[in-house]
Formats: sequence, structure tokens, C-alpha cells
Amino acid sequence: MAAPLVLATSTRVLRQVRHDPRTIALIVLLPVLLLGLVSWMFKGGLVLDTIGPTLLGIFPLTVMFLVTSVTMLRERLSGTLERLMTTPVRRGDVVGGYAIAFGVVAAVQAVVLVTVTVGVYGMDVQGPLWALALVAVLDAVLGTALGLAASALARTEFQAVQMMPATIFPQLILCGLVMPRDQMPGVLHAISNVLPLTYGVDAMQTLARNPDVSAIWSDVAVIAGFIVVAVVVGANTLRRRTP
Repeated sequence: MAAPLVLATSTRVLRQVRHDPRTIALIVLLPVLLLGLVSWMFKGGLVLDTIGPTLLGIFPLTVMFLVTSVTMLRERLSGTLERLMTTPVRRGDVVGGYAIAFGVVAAVQAVVLVTVTVGVYGMDVQGPLWALALVAVLDAVLGTALGLAASALARTEFQAVQMMPATIFPQLILCGLVMPRDQMPGVLHAISNVLPLTYGVDAMQTLARNPDVSAIWSDVAVIAGFIVVAVVVGANTLRRRTP
């Protein structure tokens, strides 16, 4: 990857996002409104303190996966990638640029979500807010990286949307949201150990009840590893256009 080409690609993508209010609303406002709905339903308090951190790990990943996979596919369908790759820009530059651009957007999303959930909705956690924001950002970047990798398998925007149930829903079921992982059958517990969302949710749940930040570093390292792997897969499977 060439740094100037990666930077140029990320700048172009950020410029496109800035001029797309619907995408901004989906990325930034939708998770805030959904957590607000949860807070309103249960009137905040203990329920929000219990499930709020888990949702902080889930919403950023899910939203960023959807936005990134559809956006990347749209670039192929419109011929933008094909035109870019007739220039010195290579697949790694494109994927790196997208990862950086949506990583910036993900950081904004996560900081806004954590700030509103704690400052406005009143969610109480034992861990420091910066650690909560860090994990939320990593989960959002992970969603971006998974979206980049998954977009290579889709031929239409509808197929890109269909990738979400196949990629995200099993993780939602096995990450500890529906049932504590230590109560799952052994096979399902073993499967959950190789799913990236598990570690984002584990880190959030740890911060909810434990002020010791060192307890989440292993989860953070695993999430970072999944991000790197997904970006590499995305760079090596990216096609110039969809036939």
C-alpha cells in the first residue's frame, strides 16, 4: 500500500459520506435512538446498566457492517473501482483507504453513542469511559472490516444486505446477548470462541462491572487481530467490478 494513495482514497470516501445525510443519520443517529428506546422502555436504571454495555458492543459493529458492505458494492457496480484501478491505485490502497475513512466515521459514531448513553440516558458502568469508547470504536472498525471482506461475495446491493443475516445474526445469538456463554452447550460455546463479536461484548460486559482496565486487554487484542485479518481478506478478494 502507498500512503499517499490510501490517504487520497480515504479523503474521497469521507467527502462522499459528508454529503450523504441519510448515511450519516444511519451511522450516528440510529444507534443513539435505539439505545434511547431501550432506556425509555425500562426507564433506565438497572436494566440499562445491565444490557446497555452489551448493546454498545453490538450496534456499532452491525451498523458499520451494513453501511460498508453496501457502499463498497456500490463502488463496484458504478464502475468507480474499475476506473480507479486503471490508475496506480491498487486493491490494498482502496481497502486501506476505505478502512481509514470508515474508521474515522466509526470513531465519531462510538464517541457520540457512549457520550449520550452515559451522559443523557444515565447508564452506569464501573470501568472508565475512555475504555468504553475504545471498545465501541474497535467494534465499529471491526464491522467496517467485516463489511469490506463480505462485500466481495455479493453481486447486488440486495445480496450485500443478505450477507448481514449470514454474518452477523449467528454472532448476535452466540455472543452472550441471548444466553450467558458459560451456560451454553459445549459446542456452541466453542463456536462462540471464534466469533469476533464475542470479544467485543465480553469487553463491554467486563467494563460494566469491573473498574480494572487490564481485564479487557486480551479481548482488545483479539478484536484488533480480527480487524487485521478481515482487512487483508478484503484486500485480496476485492474485484474491480461485479460481472
